[in-house]
Amino acid sequence: MTSAQKGIIDLCIRKGDSSIADFSRELAISVPTATKLVTELIADGFLTEKGKVGTSGGRRPNTYGLNPDAGYFVGVDVARQHIHIAIADFTGNLKFFIQDISFVLEANADSFRTICKKIREEVTGSGIAWNKVLGVGISLSGRVNPEKGFSLSYFVSDDIPLKDIFQRELGTPVNIENDSRAMTYGEYMVLGNQADPDMLFINLSWGLGMGMILDGKLYYGKSGFSGEFGHVPLLENDIICRCGKVGCLETGASGSALTRWIVGKLKEGRRSSLYNIYKENGEITLQNVLDAVEDEDVLAIEGIGAIGETLGRGIAGLINIFNPGLVVIGGRLIVGKDYLMLPIRTAVNKFSLSKVSADTKIRFSKLGRSAGAIGDCLLSRSKYLNQI
Repeated sequence: MTSAQKGIIDLCIRKGDSSIADFSRELAISVPTATKLVTELIADGFLTEKGKVGTSGGRRPNTYGLNPDAGYFVGVDVARQHIHIAIADFTGNLKFFIQDISFVLEANADSFRTICKKIREEVTGSGIAWNKVLGVGISLSGRVNPEKGFSLSYFVSDDIPLKDIFQRELGTPVNIENDSRAMTYGEYMVLGNQADPDMLFINLSWGLGMGMILDGKLYYGKSGFSGEFGHVPLLENDIICRCGKVGCLETGASGSALTRWIVGKLKEGRRSSLYNIYKENGEITLQNVLDAVEDEDVLAIEGIGAIGETLGRGIAGLINIFNPGLVVIGGRLIVGKDYLMLPIRTAVNKFSLSKVSADTKIRFSKLGRSAGAIGDCLLSRSKYLNQI
């Protein structure tokens, strides 16, 4: 596919169905050139005629749009103990979402080869021929450099980028991404006209991550490791973070922090529906706590509120620095709903500069648990079309 053809497809993604005149005007090319490009893309199966559009007078022009059957993109969100897989058609519409595929991730080549086997099984099991897959996007937690294809959190070899292992096993173009950035991109693209060109996405799960859309583009930073919001040394709690440092925001605003807080209160003798689970197992899981929040357990609600207040302080700092139009909060802890959002908003109002935060909207993710996998699909499509 030529760069001019990709320009036509990019316009269809951004603007929707368009006419030859639209392509000519938007891409600054002649009508004959636009007609030739559209004809080629239809012949190759990437575009299809969508019908005629109404005008104020004269003959109604034909419009053209993406052919959903031109191919598929697969997004794979890899967590510590499960995988989510999304499959989107060429238009970016979600066709299948398979969640919570059990898998324990390890930092070795065999573990990643097993992931590839599962990806192939789920895609073909959904009725899609593998040769129709145009690209695969895979996201992992921690430090990921998409350009070089390495993950520092799941390191395999100095000589073999993780991306190369995936591409060799899957036989199709693969890009790897940090999970928070994938979620950010998915949310941004799905929002469409409701999106803001300056948007921050907070991934509040077991850890605490962030993705940034600045001036309409994903921001990576110099080395591709931007967004380490959870490791801002904001707290004076003497708790050692998983990064090895002390006082990181993640130690007070994350799923791991919430679980630790609940266990501490249970040891103090606080009443909770979680007590019997803790007494029987000697521990509780994050899912136990989140289930208790949804069941309106008072201690669990108090805990999610404490997390929200701490996170709100951190978000207030981000607003003061970036002055974003939109802050989206996603990740597993958003099941806390108003129990989480109200203390976040209170802290933001208290600690941010009012003139800076006045135009910033804060809301929860629309995509929920599918955000990462959908973002991976759309990132894969964008890479395929050289849009990013």
